[in-house]
Amino acid sequence: MAAADRPCPQRRGRPRSAAADRAILDATRAALVDLGWSRLTMSEVAHRAGVAKTTLYRRWAAKSELVVDAVAVLFDELELPDGGSLRADVEGVVLSFAALLRRPETKTALMAVLAESTTDEALRQRIRSAIVDRQKRLVLAGRARAQQRGELPPDSSDDGETARVVDLIFDVIAGAVVHRSLVSDRPVDRSWAHHFTTLLLEGLGAVSSPADPLPERATQKTGGSV
Repeated sequence: MAAADRPCPQRRGRPRSAAADRAILDATRAALVDLGWSRLTMSEVAHRAGVAKTTLYRRWAAKSELVVDAVAVLFDELELPDGGSLRADVEGVVLSFAALLRRPETKTALMAVLAESTTDEALRQRIRSAIVDRQKRLVLAGRARAQQRGELPPDSSDDGETARVVDLIFDVIAGAVVHRSLVSDRPVDRSWAHHFTTLLLEGLGAVSSPADPLPERATQKTGGSV
């Protein structure tokens, strides 16, 4: 076959740059803190990240999607600390989560997209898939670790029941920390994390007692996360 008759190989697009993605997401969070949701534009993010605006639109159709992904990568940094017991693990992840929410870029981005999602079903779905569902990995890991220690019974053979329990645990922990940090604007310190974990693991009766001191091991440590 003559060279002129041979089919041309199909050209592939330029591979997506991880460095460009990081620059874009970093610029998005910084711009959101500086400008707020209403003044944030794709053009501003492109300028700060040093990329063409078309580069953003090839990756994200709207700024709401971009902001969700920008905050999702921060939540992906969360890890489940191994404190040696279920109680210590819960307290540790509560403090780590609260420390993340105290960061201005996390707080501003999360509150902005949650407000927008009240009238945008597609955005709610993106928040659920990019942030909520991905962070349920922490619940799964914590339960598996506690089961290995014998602190929790094995999972049910019913996958649906297991998923229901995981959803409930995640909603209780994440909901309490988000409400305390962002709605009530109150500190999530070691004392609060201890009493919240007592309520979670032992019930209302345990925290209703006036004698529920913070364990010595906790009072000897300082800092916002484990």
